[in-house]
Amino acid sequence: MGVRKWFPETQSWDNKYSWVSYSNVAERRKNFGAGLVELHHRINHPQDKYGIGLWCQNRPEWQITDLACMSQGLFAVSIYETLGPDATEYIINHAELACVVCSLPHIPTLLRLAPRLPRLKLIISLDQLENGEMEGYSKRDALSVIASDLGIQIFSMSEVEKIGLESGRPMRPVGPEDLYTINYTSGTTGHPKGVLLTHAATLAGNTAARIGAKSSSDDVGISYLPLAHIMERLVEHATFAEGASCGFFRGDILGLVDDMLILQPTGFVSVPRLFNRFNSAIRAGTIEAEGFRGTLSKRILDTKVASMKLPIGQATVQHWLWDRIFTPKIRGKVGLGRATKLASGSAPLDPKVQEFLSAMFGVRLAQGYGMTETAGAVTVPLAGDFDTGHVGPPSPVAEICLESIPELQYSVDDKPYPRGELLVRGPILFKGYYKNEEENKKTIEEDGWFHTGDVATVDELGRFTIIDRKKNVLKLSQGEYVAPERLENVYTANCSLIANAFVHGDSQESTLVGIFGINPETFAPFAAKVLGQPISHEDVAALKRAARNPKVQGELFNILQTIGRKNKFNKYEHVANILLDVEPFTVDNDLLTPTLKLKRAQAAREFRGEIDRMYAEINKTQPIKGKL
Repeated sequence: MGVRKWFPETQSWDNKYSWVSYSNVAERRKNFGAGLVELHHRINHPQDKYGIGLWCQNRPEWQITDLACMSQGLFAVSIYETLGPDATEYIINHAELACVVCSLPHIPTLLRLAPRLPRLKLIISLDQLENGEMEGYSKRDALSVIASDLGIQIFSMSEVEKIGLESGRPMRPVGPEDLYTINYTSGTTGHPKGVLLTHAATLAGNTAARIGAKSSSDDVGISYLPLAHIMERLVEHATFAEGASCGFFRGDILGLVDDMLILQPTGFVSVPRLFNRFNSAIRAGTIEAEGFRGTLSKRILDTKVASMKLPIGQATVQHWLWDRIFTPKIRGKVGLGRATKLASGSAPLDPKVQEFLSAMFGVRLAQGYGMTETAGAVTVPLAGDFDTGHVGPPSPVAEICLESIPELQYSVDDKPYPRGELLVRGPILFKGYYKNEEENKKTIEEDGWFHTGDVATVDELGRFTIIDRKKNVLKLSQGEYVAPERLENVYTANCSLIANAFVHGDSQESTLVGIFGINPETFAPFAAKVLGQPISHEDVAALKRAARNPKVQGELFNILQTIGRKNKFNKYEHVANILLDVEPFTVDNDLLTPTLKLKRAQAAREFRGEIDRMYAEINKTQPIKGKL
């Protein structure tokens, strides 16, 4: 595992990665695990197997803690770095945690919450608590005074490792049905649910991931997606299983590309939101560019897409000339010069984005499917398959079937392909939701089938395509059903002016409205041209004014209508009115989950006033003026 060191003297990051060996990690894992058990014995913890809270950004110590838990038959309970105090309090109490391992900035939060965390007795800092300060002036001294009054002890990670080393406690083997983790879902509604994953299920997920990745010990991955989410844990498990290397980002998403330029990963796994950003930036500099560059880029794209559409076995994403003089430059700009594997997960990726980036990078961008409840990978695309949009056939560790949803007019008898809710069972499946028997009964059938809540279709080659979430499907007043996520993906994939989208439909209305977050870099010159005045992409106030300008909204509305027609939207699927804003949906304002999924119910509540206004304009026959 590797990191870029921070130099406080110069307030800068090292221009290289520093690495720790597998043997070093193995030793620290053993000592830290033994130390955790010793500390729980000291506080007379009543249970033999218990959870350890883990709250920090991606860093080597996160993985060492997770491995340490496994070494003693304990289980990690990960907490998203960006969670607010209410959700953090809920998880710690719900999982009955006596100990939380965290980064230094989270300790004050835990101490503030402590009066409402009756079981919390131990806090372990992944960062040093002393750095040669005078007695009474260290972080330990300041924090321990408060902690002791609350009945809590604070240790550093190095102290716990020393305690474990001195104990001589051996590692304790785990069994297949022992708990590996309670993984709390990022959740778009209500409290997060605690998903019980065993070692058997996790191993099954790891097996599926390795089949799809085909990694080797020479590979290098980058860790930046939240490790609290099962997808990143699965990816890194597969990395470690092959003896490969994993470099951690600096903790700032704005510096990710800089980290990648230094690390030069051979594989890259991300979510649609980031791939959409890559898509917008690369399109603007290639096929949407004026003159010779744009013309050549379009020719290259057409040539490569034609090769991708050949029959399986003949299809390829590579070209003897363009992959020597063109695609390496594209990949190199985002730190993917050595990349041979690209994958998207967590949410559906628009097929056009998948196709475009595969062609521009000269590397297949694969898309799989999985959930926290299925330990990650349920389907895995087959090698040599360059068709886009689907998530592949079932992995060897999962059974899949579709169940009709009559109330949404999806049927397994639909033509040309069956459609319905995706059901999963097999060794990859979780044991259930912790302390939530009601939800278990709703989602898990007696014969083992788990209701994913995702709507899918399957083609003649056994490849599944995710259509939408069952609970996301809207019914308009005229009785038409709409899958908003599909529309949002089309808009964001085909319009570089927008960064994210929320398509909404009230059940008593016959039309849809849309709220779109603009992409400052591309929106600024667009708005400047429409308004005939300069606008900087760094001037947030000017961007907000431009976004609310009726003339700008009208021009962008026309673009969205054109996109809808090109993608064969039904008449009722076109948005009839829009709102533009700068970053309307973020993790900080609680409208995105930590895995960047839109919280629809919260977004609808937050923008209720604007939604009502847009519908009022539509119903007065005064929508945004544009060509329909």
